[in-house]
Amino acid sequence: MKTKLFSLILLAGLAMNANAQTKNKSQSAKHSFAIADGNFLLDGKPIQIHSGEMHYARIPKPYWRHRLKMMKAMGLNAVATYVFWNYHETAPGIWDFKTGNKDIAEYIKTAQEEGLFVILRPGPYVCAEWEFGGYPWFLQKVPGMVIRGNNPQYLAATKAYFTALYGQVKNLLVSNGGPIIMVQGENEFGSYVAQRKDISLEDHKKYSAAVFQQLKDVGFNVPFFTSDGSWLFEGGALPGALPTANGEDDVAKLKEIVNKFNGGKGPYMVAEFYPGWLDHWAEPFPKVSYKSTAKQTQKYLDGGVSFNYYMVHGGTNFGFTSGANYDNKHDIQPDLTSYDYDAPISEAGWATKKYDTLRTMLKTAETPAVPAKTPVIEISNIALTKAVDLEDIKNKITPVNDDKPLTFEELNQGHGYVWYSKKFNQPISGKLELAGLRDYAIVYVNGTKVAELNSYYKKYDCDIDIPFNATLDIVVENMGRINYGSKIINSTKGIISPVIINGQTITGNWDMYKLPMDVAPDLAAAQNSAVAGKPAVYQGSFNLTKTGDTFLDMRDFGKGIVFVNGINIGRYWSVGPQQTLYLPGCWLKAGKNDIVIFEQKNDAIQKSLKSIATPILEELKPEKGLPK
Repeated sequence: MKTKLFSLILLAGLAMNANAQTKNKSQSAKHSFAIADGNFLLDGKPIQIHSGEMHYARIPKPYWRHRLKMMKAMGLNAVATYVFWNYHETAPGIWDFKTGNKDIAEYIKTAQEEGLFVILRPGPYVCAEWEFGGYPWFLQKVPGMVIRGNNPQYLAATKAYFTALYGQVKNLLVSNGGPIIMVQGENEFGSYVAQRKDISLEDHKKYSAAVFQQLKDVGFNVPFFTSDGSWLFEGGALPGALPTANGEDDVAKLKEIVNKFNGGKGPYMVAEFYPGWLDHWAEPFPKVSYKSTAKQTQKYLDGGVSFNYYMVHGGTNFGFTSGANYDNKHDIQPDLTSYDYDAPISEAGWATKKYDTLRTMLKTAETPAVPAKTPVIEISNIALTKAVDLEDIKNKITPVNDDKPLTFEELNQGHGYVWYSKKFNQPISGKLELAGLRDYAIVYVNGTKVAELNSYYKKYDCDIDIPFNATLDIVVENMGRINYGSKIINSTKGIISPVIINGQTITGNWDMYKLPMDVAPDLAAAQNSAVAGKPAVYQGSFNLTKTGDTFLDMRDFGKGIVFVNGINIGRYWSVGPQQTLYLPGCWLKAGKNDIVIFEQKNDAIQKSLKSIATPILEELKPEKGLPK
């Protein structure tokens, strides 16, 4: 009943464009939105928010409207999105809000056209299983900078970010006729307070208050909220912002804790209601049943609780955008390329059993029909006609030379790979210790693989025998910076401490070859030279008469990344559980399409690959990921 009442109120008040495909017609009337008298008020009338989290950066721009239509057809009235600072500040002081999937203003306008309000979550820290929790990697190079702390260097950077963002979304605030009804102050800050007990609560509060004030100072003038676990409000709540409780399934407890920190009244909202969960490489794919999600949804509906499904549609961590966690057993737990999240709308935008169940609960007579599924194709054979030894590419790069290995940050490189090389004039043997490895390395002596080391398995050493006049090569991959927890402040990559062999620190004449892989390697002038056991770059092409979504089957490969038509569609790793890569049809074209694969392990020469019609996200093969 509450759902239907809300929908009638919302439809009466919105007067939004009935034809979402036509931008020439009036798109919406101007509305007011407030938090007052214990309620969310739209045009002065109480409403309940039924929202879904969906991130513009994880969906190809041509698919934004389809995914928003899927949300609307599920019966939702709002979309929540993080803003990824590092997605937009691509280099210090260089901002990009237009190219590719970065046009956040267009995303918000499209949501409005589809009859959805927008909840904006600008951070500056976002977590989100996103590289470095949304922070630009180069912040670590700023002298005196301490991220997420009360220091002038950091606060100057956040102010610049908020200012740039406000310039993009100013006209999209509900106060200016747009769909943005709420903005979040910081993100899950109570968790960070609990993790960083070395910092006083007073200093934590000074920081969060300073960031909150910046949001207001740059011009954000819509209602604010915070989101934390219900037991973490003491550290995360902000005066002047509605506290919401992430993951709280006990309605009575939710109301009790919100009342305590909000003057004895609501409204009550769960800003992150989890219908699925995050996924790591080398670990089982977690699932949440549609029945439990539906049961909890009903509790919120019956209790008058607003909610935001995190995620309603996860999408994909294209390129090098995935982050990482850690626990006692693993120094890094890198997140999958797929951000399917077991969400109601799958990674490829498909309706699931969970979606259908929730739609039945939330829809009204005015809820639109579910949009048609994007066409799916299979590609039976993609011939890889060129296979080039990575060393041939590396030999054309001018190395950086130093007495010791330098980190990615010291090399002014954010992502990708670095090839560390050292020539030995005298023999040495014993244990190679690489305690400062971040995150994954393959070790070679005179071109022969000696070992695989990585932070996930805490494998940091191996026996090694380097003869006279030999070369030690260590090819290191950044698998994504920490996005959650106290260790986020220690997110440098590469080799970050001395290399030790037989107890001796190895110094002098280290050559470092930068392989950021920010664009696909150009193999036009290269000759076939790949050999099994050494990293290689493959190139091929395939012709299509029709396009559609598909999933590249990477089960015969080891570890690496794939570019299609110049776009990095993400990492693969034979350990699983993800064995396919989602390839959106909007990035394909009728006629010739190009593919480039960087294969790090290259245990066998590959001649071809294929694509299939359904993803493989639950095939765990730890025996294919163990370091040797």
